[in-house]
Amino acid sequence: MKFSDFITTKAICAELSAQTKESVVEELVQSLLDSGQIQADQRDDIIASIMKREELGSTGIGRGVAVPHTKHPSVENLVGTVGVSENGVDFDSLDGERVQLFFLLISPPERPGDHLRALENISRQLRDETFCRFLKQSRTAEDIQQLLQESDDNQFVSG
Repeated sequence: MKFSDFITTKAICAELSAQTKESVVEELVQSLLDSGQIQADQRDDIIASIMKREELGSTGIGRGVAVPHTKHPSVENLVGTVGVSENGVDFDSLDGERVQLFFLLISPPERPGDHLRALENISRQLRDETFCRFLKQSRTAEDIQQLLQESDDNQFVSG
């Protein structure tokens, strides 16, 4: 699975303004709503679902990265977005570091395989220091989209 299979280009947030864990989730979910990927009447429930998942254990996986995610019946296909916070946000990460890179995923409950493949792709790509460094330095959605495309084309990590 590639980033282009689930990341909504129009929902990419190159300059997150959020300062808290919940406001990051709200900002990213709102970007998916604004880009037409989720329904307005499902916004609050999706945010609550993601925050409930966070209560089980932070999706801040370390090295400045978090992958907040949930399964939700309102989506028919896996949808996701990327957000970058220049100064980072306290996300209760496993390593205690502030998070700068966010990959938010929402998948249909009946398609767990897609969810797992997307998480695998994200974690594999984020092991590449160069990819992470470039992503953290990105200041436009276009720059982020280009990096994701280069990643899909295996220009960072071999497949």
